[in-house]
Amino acid sequence: MGDPATASSNPYEQGLDRNAANFVALSPLSFLRRTAAVYPQRIAVVHGAHRATWAQTYARCRRFASALRSIGVVPGTTVAVLGPNTHMVYEAHFAVPMAGGVLNTLNTRLDAPAVAFMLEHGESRVLVFDGEFSALVREALALCKRPIRTVRHDDPEGEGGEAFGEVEYETFLASGDADFAWSLPADEWDAIGLNYTSGTTGNPKGVVVHHRGAYLNAVSNVVTWAMPHFPVYLWTLPMFHCNGWCFPWTLAAMAGTNICLRKVDAGRIFELIRAERVSHFCGAPVVHNLLINAPVALRAGISHPVSAMIAGAAPPQAVIEGMEGIGFDLTHVYGLTEVYGPAGVCAKHPEWDELGVAQRAERNGRQGVSYPLQEDMYVGDPDTLEPVPLDGTTMGEIFFRGNITMKGYLKNPAATQESFRGGVYHTGDLAVAYPDGYVKIKDRSKDIIISGGENISTLEVEDVLFSHPGILEAAVVARPDARWGETPCAFVTLKPGVILSEAAVIAWCRDHLAHYKSPRKVVFCVLPKTSTGKIQKNVLREQARAEC
Repeated sequence: MGDPATASSNPYEQGLDRNAANFVALSPLSFLRRTAAVYPQRIAVVHGAHRATWAQTYARCRRFASALRSIGVVPGTTVAVLGPNTHMVYEAHFAVPMAGGVLNTLNTRLDAPAVAFMLEHGESRVLVFDGEFSALVREALALCKRPIRTVRHDDPEGEGGEAFGEVEYETFLASGDADFAWSLPADEWDAIGLNYTSGTTGNPKGVVVHHRGAYLNAVSNVVTWAMPHFPVYLWTLPMFHCNGWCFPWTLAAMAGTNICLRKVDAGRIFELIRAERVSHFCGAPVVHNLLINAPVALRAGISHPVSAMIAGAAPPQAVIEGMEGIGFDLTHVYGLTEVYGPAGVCAKHPEWDELGVAQRAERNGRQGVSYPLQEDMYVGDPDTLEPVPLDGTTMGEIFFRGNITMKGYLKNPAATQESFRGGVYHTGDLAVAYPDGYVKIKDRSKDIIISGGENISTLEVEDVLFSHPGILEAAVVARPDARWGETPCAFVTLKPGVILSEAAVIAWCRDHLAHYKSPRKVVFCVLPKTSTGKIQKNVLREQARAEC
């Protein structure tokens, strides 16, 4: 604590207080208001036949917020939204907080019990959903013990569904006021979103994020990607996932155009890139892998620059090389739900352009450094929290610290306290740090394989498997071994038409790895994935144990 006498005598603290003229709470809602005023006629959202300008989108969001307020949404009320990438979900990112509510975007791939748990745990008062998921919503609401108001969006681009719900979305909007007098939050620390983790065991945790963090991460996206004004952004990344990595708000800040995509399909993605001259898109490695392996004819006619952002599971080097091979400029980011999506980036250096493809891919494959507006990201000892040596070999845990970090877990003080132990956010990701300070993930703490006392990174083995020209997807887990304790077990999905034997895959690994790191067992299958597209390694570990 400083000396009170010194503080009171500081001339910079005398009569120079915060007031309405010099301090405004940071909120991404301000981006929409400004862009609607400055660029009212620019196209904001494209979804099928729906094409709305920024002025029209602003008016729709205000109507939406007004209608929500009329049915009881007040500051702190949770409003759940269930739907794919449509203009309704985009508008909800502004309308819900305009009404003072907290937006809870639900994963469309969840089952009814999971949806019901989130609605109950988050105490949602309203559920706005896409009509295609009416049956899921009906089943989930039947499991809930509390009344929830419902609004159904009948999207012409969707597959329809049963006529369930109290009111249709457009009718609901029409009941609202386009001049609704909304205001910024009283405190930028107020919650703007509730996002549930896709945990593989037990109930998911509710991550609470605030207006300040959403604002700062939306701006960090711009700086990180060097985004120009008026980007054309294709929604291959689900908006329900970490609020689309804060890109709904980023696009408003830059007066960009949102091209909505209900379902990931390689042909449709290339078609939209070509027709709408898409400049930017984001996605997990599985999405980029889909594009790399799509028929060459689908890419015909794309001659303009396209920037792609990749995150999720650490991308294999082969995916990074593959995206460069099809002519897309790839930026690798890293993060978690607890840090608003991406909060780290493999910041590129111009000198890397002089390197060979493989060397560039190796550099770009690192998780990198903190986002410009995130205070710190480093690899430290899990117990002492001290930074590990920058030698590229000493393993530690990745820690985050700064404004782009969640408020905590809803109704879970023990988990919140543990995740913030020592004044940093514990990611659970094991990594090394190189002499230039860049971080490289080696594994999740629960995924590392210890064989005969030696640590084996499953990501290193997976990188080698992905580099095989016949392998589409791969995952490696520990398999119990009587002699070594554990040995690697590989689960592999082959590309269409490819035939490979277990012996051939193992031989490939032994040619590219130390022999003790090579899989002793290979299982050919379709890899099980979570609702957000992550490979379910817990399922594979059970299967590996059963293979013994």
